Amino acid sequence: MVNKINELCEKYYDKIVKIRHQLHMYPEVGYEEFNTSKLVCNELKNLNLEVKTNVAKTGVIALLKGKYPGKTILLRADMDALRVNEETNLKFKSKIPGVMHACGHDGHTASLLGAAMILSELKDDLHGNIKFMFQPDEEIEGGAKPMIDEGILENPHVDAAFGGHLWGEVKEGMVGIKHGPMMASPDIFNIKIIGEGGHGGVPQNSIDPIPILSQVINTFQTIVSRKNNPLNPLVSSCCHVKAGNTDCHNAIPTEAILGGTVRTFDEKTRTWAEKTIEDILNGITTSQGATYEYEYIKQFPPLINDFSMTDLVMSSLKKIVGEENVFELNEPSMGGEDFAYLAKEVPASFVFVGIAEDENHPVVHHNSKFQWDDRNMKVLCKALCQVSIDYLNS
Repeated sequence: MVNKINELCEKYYDKIVKIRHQLHMYPEVGYEEFNTSKLVCNELKNLNLEVKTNVAKTGVIALLKGKYPGKTILLRADMDALRVNEETNLKFKSKIPGVMHACGHDGHTASLLGAAMILSELKDDLHGNIKFMFQPDEEIEGGAKPMIDEGILENPHVDAAFGGHLWGEVKEGMVGIKHGPMMASPDIFNIKIIGEGGHGGVPQNSIDPIPILSQVINTFQTIVSRKNNPLNPLVSSCCHVKAGNTDCHNAIPTEAILGGTVRTFDEKTRTWAEKTIEDILNGITTSQGATYEYEYIKQFPPLINDFSMTDLVMSSLKKIVGEENVFELNEPSMGGEDFAYLAKEVPASFVFVGIAEDENHPVVHHNSKFQWDDRNMKVLCKALCQVSIDYLNS
């Protein structure tokens, strides 16, 4: 089967590249992937698969039935681009001003379509089914959850899920895996300190929200350094502040605004961080005679890879890239990934497929100059195929 996958990957490689270039030239942001999903749908229908469109607005799900009965595995790709203006010299650079595939989702979509082409030719060897999931809006709201809510894990029931990300911190030809926690929950907090505005020359007649906000920010630093167990991963970052009018230098503002992110790997720490932030906020504002508004937005859950599924994935990937090129990541990533919603529902595993030319020159995601070589899709495409076959036929 390894040889068959390799042969079929070469057979379809030019088509996979062509699809990736098409997607890259015409990127679409979350929940606006209308042309992308149309292209995906057409390719899947050409394979005579059962296809359902308009799932969670622009999502696509397809079903491949193997010759023999068995379990069902789901393979996932994300389709959305970013609001980034491309500054590369690629011949297939984005033709849409201000929108770019700056995270590799064009490669994810093209690779999964390639896997569908390969696996369709191997269906007579399959014991079970494969669902191909093309989801919208991974970058912002997380299109995986509404697709799950619309029932994609049933009819037939999904027993396991697998996905991968083209990753700029891993060398080309290598694949990073992780048992257990893989990526963090990327939560958001928004805070408004409400004081009383006044004249800058007589501050005693106002309640200045700016020094109050400064005290809040400084105290927040103790959440990680003094309140959290240092062996428990936690990030709390204040990322934007706003107060006053830059055209007025003698008016104390009424409000000051702060926003940031909290990253954790388990629900207990996540809930604790949310409460601790408000405890600090309440204590400081009360002592200064101010009030506050606080919003904590729980984004994707932490991505936790299933141990047994990851063992299987490791074995499968060694067949694709060689034993020496599959490695356990030293540490999880503090980035977020909404594949986590799938991993909460069924045994799942997510991997990083390398796109960096070498260890000293990582490819920076979400950057206007983000680019990588098409050949790396071969690894992702073949990995999707091999994992599916090994899972279903084991």
